[in-house]
Amino acid sequence: MASPHAPRPPSDPLDLRRAFGRFGTGVTVVTTRTPDGLRLGVTANSFNTVSLAPPIVLWSLAERSPSLAGFRAAGRFVVNVLALDQLELAQRFARPAADKFAGIDCLAGLHEQPVLGGCAASIECRIVGDQHVGDHVLFLGEVERYAHSASTPLLFCNGQFQQGVGLRAC
Repeated sequence: MASPHAPRPPSDPLDLRRAFGRFGTGVTVVTTRTPDGLRLGVTANSFNTVSLAPPIVLWSLAERSPSLAGFRAAGRFVVNVLALDQLELAQRFARPAADKFAGIDCLAGLHEQPVLGGCAASIECRIVGDQHVGDHVLFLGEVERYAHSASTPLLFCNGQFQQGVGLRAC
């Protein structure tokens, strides 16, 4: 059976990104509170589970992110899995802003870490490792506490948020 596409080496970053984008993911906002009280948050679809025993998750942040030093210093993070109706939050935390948390429902979790309200799930973690890989830093976190709801999660595929159609659009 012939392949429907011609394989090629990864020399075109934009085309490679389109290939990576064929993998549909959930959408998260990863939040933290630094030792000096600054709340940080970034939209990330690089979240993944690593282990159940002990419970470990990972996510990645671009090495050029202005939030990188803050996440490292905090030693903790919260993965907020966005619900279908939280597209605005995904967009808000994907852009630079002075206070991304202004006017949103946010609770204080363990160690005063910011937990966004209305999410499909929240996973509070302690950083157990970080590793520079390529142009990103991988953060490994041991789950300390979590919550989840029956909300349908927001999805991302083909460079677009997917609302109401599920993975069939991918």
